[in-house]
Amino acid sequence: MTAFVNAELVCPVVGVRRGGLLVQDGAIAAVGTVDVPEGAAVVDCGGLPLAPGIVDLGVFAIDRRAFRAGGIVRVALMPDQSPPLDDPGIVQRASLIGKPDLWIHPIAAATRGLKGGELAELAFCRAGGARAAGTGARWIADAGVMRRLLHYARDLDLAVIAHSEDAGLTGGAVATEGETATRLGLPAAPALAEALAVARDLLLAEETGARLHLRQVTTAAALDLVRAAKRRGVLVTCGITPAHLFLSDIAVSDFRTFAHLSPPLRDEADRRACLVAVADGTIDVLCSGHQPHGPEAKRLPFADSEAGMAGAETLLALCMGLVRDGRLALDGLFAMLARNPARVLGLDAGTLEVGAPADLLLFDPDAPWRIDAELYEGLAGNTPFDGLPVQGRALRLWKGGREIP
Repeated sequence: MTAFVNAELVCPVVGVRRGGLLVQDGAIAAVGTVDVPEGAAVVDCGGLPLAPGIVDLGVFAIDRRAFRAGGIVRVALMPDQSPPLDDPGIVQRASLIGKPDLWIHPIAAATRGLKGGELAELAFCRAGGARAAGTGARWIADAGVMRRLLHYARDLDLAVIAHSEDAGLTGGAVATEGETATRLGLPAAPALAEALAVARDLLLAEETGARLHLRQVTTAAALDLVRAAKRRGVLVTCGITPAHLFLSDIAVSDFRTFAHLSPPLRDEADRRACLVAVADGTIDVLCSGHQPHGPEAKRLPFADSEAGMAGAETLLALCMGLVRDGRLALDGLFAMLARNPARVLGLDAGTLEVGAPADLLLFDPDAPWRIDAELYEGLAGNTPFDGLPVQGRALRLWKGGREIP
């Protein structure tokens, strides 16, 4: 048994309070005012916050060192792998390779080869460990296929995790239409491409009764659609990365490929709308979008470079800015980092309640540091936040009561 004492307990369900907790057999046995049993190992938290370990919904690569540095204990792996996660054997292998320190929850490819046509064998993939079905980093253009997918996933009690950009408008685009893209001469698509995709998928989710998670929603028009759908009772959730909360399309002005993302950075009005949507609960999940790329993919002309950022190591620190700015309470932040993504995946995790897995993160919310792409722990440092001063560091991390070195 392990006793955690002198902690600021951050639970998305109960709130923030002083106290401690006991861990036995990998689960939380008691929480609040606890007596330390004789012979128990004691962890003195020094008054710092102890929170659920982060559940990162939608990473593109397994990057253990980056996840450890970022306080992440569980990841939902995107189906865009080589080969795609469209076979139960591949899904099962993916779900096992991280244990015991990191639990990987595969998102099965919704269609074979992620080609948007024939549905994959989702029932078998679910038996192999898949926790959701996903369209990957692309949109399913055929509405009939999407409708069948939602029906199938509903019957399996799987959420469908969808990319939301109408491919008929975004083909070849690397930026959002506007002054910046025009001035730089970059291939661009209208922000409306997102709202069009979201509108169709929300209507299909409403008609089928399926659970739909829009992996990233980044425009005011699409967020308004999500708000209205939630009011109607549609089973929809949505997420966003810190990049789309704190950066606008101005960040690509120097052709810096670290700011080449998918979906692309939006204009300032959309960025501000996203901040409002975080505060009012329209956005449910904060995720890293972790997609590490080395120089061979990023040291290219902007339009030829690969989209994506290495976001796992900076997720906690950047999101702590939302707390300091008064947009979220600390327990609300960890609802978006741990509890809500766990619920999308159907996991009993992400809280500090008795009986929950002892996935724990001890962090210093005020620790100052500077993001430096050259000093990243993980596979690559392609971050659009390179050079930014931040506050907040993961100090110690436990998975199922076992400390991750």
